Amino acid sequence: MPDSSVSSPKKSSKKLILTLLLLCIAGAGWYWQHSQSAGDAGQSGPRRGGSFVGAVPVNAEQVRLERFAVQLKALGTVTPWNAVKVTSQVSGELDKVLFTEGQLVEKGTLLAQIDPRNYQAALLQAEGSLQETRAQLASAQLDLKRYQGLYQEDSIARQTLEQQQATVAQLQGSLKVREAQRDNARLDVERTRITAPITGRLGLRAVDAGNYISAANTELVSITQDNPIAVHFTIPEHELQAVLQAYQLGEPLIVQAWNRDESHMLAAGVLDSIDNQVDVSTGSVRLKARFDNPAQVLFPNQFVNVRLQVTVHEQALLVPADAIQFGANGRFVWQIQDDDTVVVQPIEIITSDGTLSMLRSGLAADDWVVVEGVDRLRTGSKVSRVAPASEEPAIDADAKPKPADASAKNPRRGQGDAGQPAVKKPEQKPSA
Repeated sequence: MPDSSVSSPKKSSKKLILTLLLLCIAGAGWYWQHSQSAGDAGQSGPRRGGSFVGAVPVNAEQVRLERFAVQLKALGTVTPWNAVKVTSQVSGELDKVLFTEGQLVEKGTLLAQIDPRNYQAALLQAEGSLQETRAQLASAQLDLKRYQGLYQEDSIARQTLEQQQATVAQLQGSLKVREAQRDNARLDVERTRITAPITGRLGLRAVDAGNYISAANTELVSITQDNPIAVHFTIPEHELQAVLQAYQLGEPLIVQAWNRDESHMLAAGVLDSIDNQVDVSTGSVRLKARFDNPAQVLFPNQFVNVRLQVTVHEQALLVPADAIQFGANGRFVWQIQDDDTVVVQPIEIITSDGTLSMLRSGLAADDWVVVEGVDRLRTGSKVSRVAPASEEPAIDADAKPKPADASAKNPRRGQGDAGQPAVKKPEQKPSA
């Protein structure tokens, strides 16, 4: 038989160990819960139902009634209004280069000269052939007049008269050919002088004097007209109707060109033309804007951000875009009541430019809405309006602080025996 005296002490020791273990676990849980509650109270202050007991500091702005321009944004490329690659229309040796790279030239300015001697010789030859043909025609016309008299006297046959008439007509045709040859030779001589076909700015020279130039093949220089200058951009197909409706009214549509980070507007122009079809591969339509560019702010092939102004609302209800929140029931804002409490106010938006949004309904002019600090708000929360950090008054670094008037606060410590202000001793913090 097992000894009952031995088993009893074993059971008692097991119960004691189990009891101590449960006490340790309970104590650890109480300590963790107490420390967590103390940490939350020290960091966030007293809370009630997940909200601040005191007023929540927020940045607020008013809904205002102002002029608002509806704009479409796109990516654009600056292109010359006209661009020409200057080539020669006749072949020959390039005799002179009379332009400077980057020069601004007017239409008709002489740019280069091809050796004209061969073409001048061809012109003299054509003029000689023309003179010879004129002499032959004059002689044939005199013979014809004489034959006509003889025929009336019945001295020659009718066939002889008709042959002379045909000779005169043939020489008249030859005369026109010789005149055309003379004009073509004269034109070739003029083409040895290469002039600017448009007004614009020259690029870099592509060929030097002394090289042989092939007609309509060798490029000498390029000319780009950059005042005015064009900007090509595209808009999505679904925005085309709004642009067409505004464009067909006949009023100029304002187009703005901004730099890459949209921090500075480079120039303002007008919409010039719209392409006649939608690009099926991209679902977009190409547009062209015209810009006056006297200061050369826009440069060909430059990338710009384009803003096309479609329409303008003179009395638009505007709310800061940062104040708009999105919820399960759509857009809403935190509206501040007269008692400085906030409520959720649903709104409807017509359009937005990223900074301001135009309202259809939900708010009225001069209503206050929360712009910053919405993450700690609940319906009915009390708020206090504070200015954003960017609007805090700047501290003048050159201004020196004025000394405190110690005598006004404590007349007994105004001055020492010698008439000098008493030195105030630094305050000591109480020991912990």
